[in-house]
Amino acid sequence: MKKHKKTKDPKIGIVGGQAVLEGVMMKSGDRCSLAVRTPDGGIALDNSVRPALRSKYKIARVPLLRGIITFVEQLRLSMSMLTKSAEMQDIDLDEPETKFEKWLADKFGDKLMTFVAGVGTVLGLVLGIGLFLMLPTFAAKGIDMLSGGFVGRYSVLRSLIEGLIRIAIFVGYVWGVSLLPDIRRTYEYHGAEHKSVACFEAGLDLVPENARGCTRFHPRCGTSFIFVMLIISIIVNSFLTWNNVWIRFGLKLLMIPLIVGVGYEFIRYAGGHSNIFTKIVSAPGLWMQRITTREPDDSQLEVALAALKNAIPVEFGGIVQPSCKLDAHGGIVTENEEEPDAADTDDAEKEPEEGADGAEGALPTEGAVDTNDPNTDSAEHDA
Repeated sequence: MKKHKKTKDPKIGIVGGQAVLEGVMMKSGDRCSLAVRTPDGGIALDNSVRPALRSKYKIARVPLLRGIITFVEQLRLSMSMLTKSAEMQDIDLDEPETKFEKWLADKFGDKLMTFVAGVGTVLGLVLGIGLFLMLPTFAAKGIDMLSGGFVGRYSVLRSLIEGLIRIAIFVGYVWGVSLLPDIRRTYEYHGAEHKSVACFEAGLDLVPENARGCTRFHPRCGTSFIFVMLIISIIVNSFLTWNNVWIRFGLKLLMIPLIVGVGYEFIRYAGGHSNIFTKIVSAPGLWMQRITTREPDDSQLEVALAALKNAIPVEFGGIVQPSCKLDAHGGIVTENEEEPDAADTDDAEKEPEEGADGAEGALPTEGAVDTNDPNTDSAEHDA
């Protein structure tokens, strides 16, 4: 009897996300939605259209190359979403406290958050290269010297030691920053992102009660991607020279695009297949998610689900709406529902004869972020 090939659920793998400051970003195809919990308890939504390069250019869909292009795109999107989430949190940049902050505000104005994010990215790259490339290389060289050159005789052994040092540094770093209250809260939103996606892929109604019971571990998570790259780097680096640590360091930098491309292809494969091989290779990343994700509360799930509903295709229950402000219950806040400012209150006291119908002076919705493209109908998958 001929076996029928199992049909893949069309919902699997069409949406991905990221935790940001007090919120979650979700992206499915061209549709991107950022939801942030504001200090007043509401949810600020920023919906936009962000087409992936592979939807425009065939070369961006070539295996291996598509992983490199997607990785760079995701880095840019990640920094953009982090900056925007800070802006949506109403972080005050107009009243700097120190002379240096005043100088930065005068120099960069409204672009200060972009500048700060850029500096943070550069410092992060320098720290990453130093911790995860240079330090393991020199540490492995030191271990080789202590062993009297024994380790250096076997390139695979030396590469394995170097890789294990790199993994230990990564695990220690992630665990260390998880102790910071702000990072821990971001990890909770990371858990809310995973639970919301799992709820969607399971075909359940997108409500906190259902998402709460879903898993917070996901094979397509960036944490798993990093672990896959670390494992691949051990294999690739075993073929590089050990004669000069600086030459080896340079070659490792050149190998990063290849490692990223291979890692992307594996994560793409693992997201749609479940077998012994994918389970073994994905296991370290899933274990690591016990640190990088935390159990969220219902208010955090509400934020993640708001972003999800605005990102997924309409045929799967998605909604299309412009950037707006939601109240604590998920309803859209209109201008008439905003509190009048002090000036409006004074005018009301001076002119009581206008009565309750005089709402022309209502303020715009606070916390809402407008976009140039509120129509988000496209739904191409973005891994």
